[in-house]
Amino acid sequence: MFFSPLLVVAVALSGALAAPTPNADPAPNERGVSVNKKRSNFWFAGVNESGAEFGTGSIPGTKGTDYTWPLTSSVDTLMGKGFNIFRIPFLMERMVPGSLTSGVNAAYLADMQTLVSHITSKGGYAAICAQNFGRYYGNVITDTSGFQSFWQTVATQFKSNGNVIFDTNNEYHDMDNTLVGNLNQAAINGIRAAGATSQTIFVEGNSYTGAWTWVSSGTSTAMAALTDPNDNVIYEMHQYLDSDGSGTSSTCVSSTIGSQRLAAATAWLQSNGKNGILGETAAGSNSVCISALQDMLSYMKTNNSVWRGWLLWGGGPWWGDYMFSMEPSSGTQYVGVMPSVLQYI
Repeated sequence: MFFSPLLVVAVALSGALAAPTPNADPAPNERGVSVNKKRSNFWFAGVNESGAEFGTGSIPGTKGTDYTWPLTSSVDTLMGKGFNIFRIPFLMERMVPGSLTSGVNAAYLADMQTLVSHITSKGGYAAICAQNFGRYYGNVITDTSGFQSFWQTVATQFKSNGNVIFDTNNEYHDMDNTLVGNLNQAAINGIRAAGATSQTIFVEGNSYTGAWTWVSSGTSTAMAALTDPNDNVIYEMHQYLDSDGSGTSSTCVSSTIGSQRLAAATAWLQSNGKNGILGETAAGSNSVCISALQDMLSYMKTNNSVWRGWLLWGGGPWWGDYMFSMEPSSGTQYVGVMPSVLQYI
């Protein structure tokens, strides 16, 4: 999702060429997910849990003042309804300060490990996401070797936990498409070099990794060329339902805008034999938006041979009256559109 101050198509194969077969069999660490009775629709259904990426104007910042960590009580409430994945945004500059090849910030890492361990010890999946938009200290990352080193350093800390998922970077944007592809490949290489061989990797594209621009922006070409020796990559896209797809308005275009905006990306996933996940989506608490969100999730369910799951934006304890807050009230009660999507878990 691209923010204001807070943070913020189809590819067809022609002729006699046969389309690749979508990866119908789960990767090794997802086999248990796919057969769990709560996973009848998707491998993954979850919520983004924000806080550790807040305070971008204060680096490294002070915990409790500039940034915070999600509440385990909220995670427990969400897991009680069947959600099994939580995306945890963090800042690269806080995790590895100074340079891409520096060592980790022990205190920041320890807080993340505590949250990750809580989630995974209960059988959930923790997707740790560098919430940097393809930037490091405000500059576009062009050092692919350094980026590989960064991810090797981070992945080393979690290589023994098969329920950790690595999300290479949140919403690359306004970058060269080839560079975005190269950075994703470097991250894959670094993660596998760290010995994290069983974990899933989420890769994100250019143009804010929007599903509706996945093909038209050209990001799909470089992304299709990614390789993983463990064949355990899922293509993460984001899709909001307001007029410009930015997720900055609680007004949705129409009740069917969700399925319309996913159509081209779905065709691309099918044609290229790739798995996808909707890493961020949200909708206003009004009838049109709720219908649009349900329409989109229903469409994904119909195409769940390639769409492996979805996550709502956004949970976390510091959202206050934010229009898309999914944080359970007082740690126990559901808010916003949450009740309307539980049927799609």
